[in-house]
Amino acid sequence: MLNPLEPDISQVDPEPLRVPETPPPSRRVHVAYGLFAAHLLTLFSIAASNVLLGLSLLTAPWTARRPIAWTKLAPLYLPLAAYVLLLAGSIFASYDPVTSRRGFSEVFNLMTLVLAPLLVRGERQVRRLVDGLVVVAAVLACVGLAQYLVGYGDIDRRIRGPFSHYMTFSGMLLVSDLLLLAGLVYGRYGRGFRTWWRWAALIGINVALLGTYTRGAWVGLAVALTALLLVRSPRLLLAYAPAALLFVLLAPVPLLHRVGSIADLRDTSNYDRLCMLEAGLAMVKERPLFGQGPEMVERRYPIYRNPTAPRFDVPHLHDSFLQLAAERGIPALLSYLALTGCSLWVAWRRYRREGGRRGPRSDLLLGAALALLAFNVAGLFENNWGDTEVQRPALFVLALPFCLEMGEREGAEPR
Repeated sequence: MLNPLEPDISQVDPEPLRVPETPPPSRRVHVAYGLFAAHLLTLFSIAASNVLLGLSLLTAPWTARRPIAWTKLAPLYLPLAAYVLLLAGSIFASYDPVTSRRGFSEVFNLMTLVLAPLLVRGERQVRRLVDGLVVVAAVLACVGLAQYLVGYGDIDRRIRGPFSHYMTFSGMLLVSDLLLLAGLVYGRYGRGFRTWWRWAALIGINVALLGTYTRGAWVGLAVALTALLLVRSPRLLLAYAPAALLFVLLAPVPLLHRVGSIADLRDTSNYDRLCMLEAGLAMVKERPLFGQGPEMVERRYPIYRNPTAPRFDVPHLHDSFLQLAAERGIPALLSYLALTGCSLWVAWRRYRREGGRRGPRSDLLLGAALALLAFNVAGLFENNWGDTEVQRPALFVLALPFCLEMGEREGAEPR
């Protein structure tokens, strides 16, 4: 006799309920990671990189279905949200909103920063992508060095690799160079071929970086290298004097002249940058809240130009920070500084928490911090933040500490 409190299983359909089939999680993870990595590794072709970033964005609702600790991402996403809102405000408050609305295209580039912690998780995936960036940078460096064979190499015709401008070339090399250098200094690659090809890549990248004659990138590299030595072994700073003497004895004369011109105010390009600084500060003083508007600095520069400036028209102010303040206002600049500062703080905090230089991921964390430092120091002399091919690797580096933390949170790797 059936118990009235128990269900009658004879009336239950024996065939189980069918649910829509979905790909295994591992397949989704590989697709997401592959698309995202590919858009960074194809920056030598901005069209291909855009297509791959678009595919990553379109497939993210399917590929990023993993647990997400949003509170851990708040230090990254909150300044980014403020930056985007201030971008919209500067467009609406622009002298010419129709022209400035082209600035909305930067939101698409910022998807690199949004997607990175969602699609690249854990030490293994981060290391593979960093190695991929190093390999691409080494190959592009070889392309740039090969341009010496076809007439490039002097100050009037600098090597630029596959890019349209030598400063884009140097900016891309600089970010990869610091990531590679940190790994080699901290000895995370063992011995044999795994180390030797990286040393060869380091030499090729830095020779190409010198060949671009881009002084801002040189200053950024020197500052980051000094910071690395202060953290790793301060006594090695004593080697600067003999290294400088050796450089003076062996370096070609045009290279020495270019290095010597860094602080020479009689240099035409240096004086031109001072004139841009004066004009940019005047723009900020006039409209400090929302700036002149995206795409408006170039059009309105002649109004604020110093009469003695060498150039009448400039594409930008050759300073990432001044460009942001003049174009979008001081709050937009502060949001960018907050974004960079939060990433540096997270990287340094985890570096110290994991044991400093003895930590298992010290090279990645310190490499990210050094790359951001070099990128921003170089940005004092060139609008790196406004260059898509340079901005996207920097966006990944901004997200790198959070990528490691997200992988740890979901149990992808042991503590």
